[in-house]
Formats: sequence, C-alpha cells, structure tokens
Amino acid sequence: MKNDLKSLKHITDPIFEDIKLFEEEFRNALRSEVRLINLVGKYIIRHKGKHIRPVLTILSSRVCGQPTLNSYRAAAMIELLHIATLIHDDVVDEAEKRRGFPSINRVWKNKIAVLMGDFILSKTLINMVGLKDFAALQLIADTAEKLAAGEILQIEKSLTRSMNEDVYFDMIYQKTASLISTSCELGAITSTGKDSDRNAMVTYGTKLGMAFQVKDDLFDLLGSEQQTGKDLGADVKRNMVTLPLIHTYENLTRTETRQVKKILGLKKKSKSDLNTLKDIVNDAGGFTYAEQKIDEFNHQALDAISPYPDSPYKQSMVDLISFNAQRTG
Repeated sequence: MKNDLKSLKHITDPIFEDIKLFEEEFRNALRSEVRLINLVGKYIIRHKGKHIRPVLTILSSRVCGQPTLNSYRAAAMIELLHIATLIHDDVVDEAEKRRGFPSINRVWKNKIAVLMGDFILSKTLINMVGLKDFAALQLIADTAEKLAAGEILQIEKSLTRSMNEDVYFDMIYQKTASLISTSCELGAITSTGKDSDRNAMVTYGTKLGMAFQVKDDLFDLLGSEQQTGKDLGADVKRNMVTLPLIHTYENLTRTETRQVKKILGLKKKSKSDLNTLKDIVNDAGGFTYAEQKIDEFNHQALDAISPYPDSPYKQSMVDLISFNAQRTG
C-alpha cells in the first residue's frame, strides 16, 4: 500500500482540541490520595505512548457523528486498560524497557508494578460504571477478558510448541486487535450508536489491529532497540512463535528445521543466534509473507470506512493505516 507517510502529529491535528479533553479525563482517572501511586502515574504520563487507541475512539466518533463526553471518558478508559495490561505484561516478560525507558517493574520492582497495574484496572472499572451505557460496559468487559485470554493462549502454545497460523491469528485478535477494535466501536457507540456504524468501526479496528500486531512481530527480529524502545528478540528469546516463523517452518528442509528448533531451544540466545535465525526466516520468505498479510489487512480496513464521506477525520483514519504499515517503532 503506497502512501506518503504522515507524522502522528499531522494525523491527529484535526482532533487537537478533542485530545485535550481526553487527556484531562485520563489524568483525572489516574489521580489518587496515595503519593506513590501519583509518583508512578506521573512517570506513566511523562513516558506516554502514541495514544493510538484513544485517538481511534475520538476519530471514530467524529467519522460516525459527533463525540460526546462519554466519547472522551471511553477514550480514557481504553488507554487505562491498555496501560494496565502493558504493566502486567512487562512483569510477566521480565522486560527492562518500555518505549525506550526503564519499565515500571525495573524502576519500582515487580510487587509495585503488579499493584499499580491492578490499581489502574480498578480505575478502569470505576470509570466504566460512570459511563452509564450498558453496551459500552459490556464491550469493555468482554475486551478485558479477551486481552488476558490471548496472552495465556500465546504462552500455552509456546509451551506445547503447537502454534499454527489459525491459532496465531486467533491469538493476536484477542491480545491486540480486540482492544483496537473496541476503541473504534466505542467511538460509534458514544456518538450515533447505530449498528451500521458499530459494524464498520469493528471491521476497521480489527483489521488495523491485526496489521498492527503482525508489524510488531516483524520488529522482534528486524527492529532495533533504539527504534522500538523494546528488548530486541524478546519474543524469540521466550520461544514465542510468530507469523514469520510459522511460515518459515512450512518452507524449510529437515536440516534447517532442526537448526531453527535448536536455536529456539537455547535458554540464552546470543545476537549471533538471532542473526542466524533472521537469515533463515528471510531466505524462507517469512518476512515477505508477513508483509503481504499486513497489506491484506490494510486493504480490508480501508474498505470498511470507504462508504463514509470524505472528511479530515476519515483521512486521519486512512493515514493511520499507512502510519502503521511504515512505522519503524
């Protein structure tokens, strides 16, 4: 998919004022009477991510109709839920970096990190009730379940070494795409509430989310720590089999398969091991196949919003597809 890559700042310009309202809701939701919670909360805000999910909630509400106060509250909840899962994931993965900075578990150790993740999750629940919208409540609750189930499914399949392409796509839908899909659907629910809008936003968000995770899986072998802000080869080091590797297995000789299994079986994988694995995956077309799948998901996402009239908000949703496809971190 060819398109001029626009910066995230340019993409979010049409909703600049909306983002201010979201950020106010987000900061308010993180506040506590406990000083340590506020300290960790400030660290989270200072090292914030791209806010892709709340941006999608706002853009979706604008494409479907007009955002309401619930749109900004829902955007804040989505970001809280996302952060809570990231904090818990970093503890599980023993990650040392997040967005190029020391992870919360590295700075404050696992106990505080887990409790902070629990606190943020509880704030999500409190704010969910404040929406007083049953459809939104049900959707967020279902998504929280999928996020946890997707992570557990990935760990289960890495332990039993039984990952295949169908299971992989189910897993990345649950652990990543479901939250991005929900972000978009909440935009529709809190603006028009129409089924047609909800269905269109679900499809767009799901396909963008699938492309987003496949892109992240490519970074695990092709990226650099400077670009991604994450530990290089983290998934491979934990024997997590992703799409490039799944496709590679289908195109290897017995000797090459044994070599890959030997590398994956190593408790400590060196940079040399990762480079060898990268060469094998590249020669087997694993990276090319993953890129093709990203392109396929991108076109499906574009088709989902094509019926909507042209607007700066729709253009931003189109540009986000290209932004993901061409991002380097």
